[in-house]
Amino acid sequence: MNSEIVSFMQQLGIAASYLPVIYWSVVTLVIICVIYLSNVLCHGVIIPLVRKVTLRTQIDWDDTILNDNVLKTACALVPPVILIILLPIFFSGDNALNVMSLKACNVYVAIVTVKLMCTILTSLYILSSQHEKLKNRSLKGVFQMLKLVVICVGVIIVISELMDKDPVKIIAGFGASAAILMLVFKDTIMGLVAGVQLSINDMLRPGDWITIPKFGADGEVVEVTLTTVKVQNWDKTITTIPPYLLVSDSFQNWRGMWNYGGRRVKRSVFIDMQSIAFCDEELLARLAAEGRLNGIEMDGGSPVNLYVFRKYLENFLRNHPRVNSEMMIMVRQLQPTPQGLPLELYFFSDGTAWVPYENLQSEVFEHLFAVMPQFGLRVFQSPAGTDFSVVPDRVNKVVEAPKSRPQRRKKQLPDNSNTLF
Repeated sequence: MNSEIVSFMQQLGIAASYLPVIYWSVVTLVIICVIYLSNVLCHGVIIPLVRKVTLRTQIDWDDTILNDNVLKTACALVPPVILIILLPIFFSGDNALNVMSLKACNVYVAIVTVKLMCTILTSLYILSSQHEKLKNRSLKGVFQMLKLVVICVGVIIVISELMDKDPVKIIAGFGASAAILMLVFKDTIMGLVAGVQLSINDMLRPGDWITIPKFGADGEVVEVTLTTVKVQNWDKTITTIPPYLLVSDSFQNWRGMWNYGGRRVKRSVFIDMQSIAFCDEELLARLAAEGRLNGIEMDGGSPVNLYVFRKYLENFLRNHPRVNSEMMIMVRQLQPTPQGLPLELYFFSDGTAWVPYENLQSEVFEHLFAVMPQFGLRVFQSPAGTDFSVVPDRVNKVVEAPKSRPQRRKKQLPDNSNTLF
């Protein structure tokens, strides 16, 4: 007990037998009052004052870092710090209660400090996600790893405080079991390395459309964490993939298509090669009257109908309102096949939305199939059962069975057996 407080109580005429009880009661009451007043001061004065200051500043990052969770967690450190300061003043000596109280306060301070650091890291992650240059980076795994490091340091400090051991010795003990720790945290370590590679090489961002046929993933990346990458497929299912598999295996990222502003159409139609021929005067006159030859250069002579059809499709695509004319437009022939001559259309839409893209290519090929016969061309398709016709007379005709030939009768020899001998 503090000698000055005891002498003051003796001067007040308090009996020596009641001094310990009154001393403990008064000191406990004083400590409780100090803690209560400090708590009221923090929540009633300091936190509102900090809020007003951050709101009046022109910068925005202080509003994110000094948010309510950070301030409340920081205020939670005040009571144990006051106890750590007051306990050696009022309770001198190395008694068990004093030692246990100081250990409890130190453990509480370590736990609250870890919580405060994790809250600050969360605020920094929110701030980075709002930054123009960092919002498209997959930094969530990095911040999760930093939180894991802070928690591990806090656990070591708590263990060292409870066991009265040096933290360096505890870290050395963990180093001896590094193989076991690496086995336990294998996915976490590999996820951290993969997350750093994905972030540095800008291979993956939240919001990217990726396709991984091996894992059945085809959709938008919704979250990139330390151990998982969540992909929301277009059928609204969720596919979870470890980050290190994205580094070791290949995947298709459609971000370039979104940034370019156009979606590619690459489809072919098979043309019956027997319908390819030179255009006669009648065909050219009819196409010119219909406006099909506008913008097509003729080198003289009779052009091939397939050449005229290709040039017509190129002009049609360049003048289409929903086709991006600034990007590549090409109508080309591919290697002939037994199914016909493939004619491929290669162009880009003027937007990246899925439904307008499908409507555009359907509209283009519907027009292609409808206008192709006007050029004297035919689409090749395998014959179906309805493509074969049968002559009705041959169907109804009854095939008569051939008449059997009359059997020859064998001549019966006369019975001259009696005259032979």
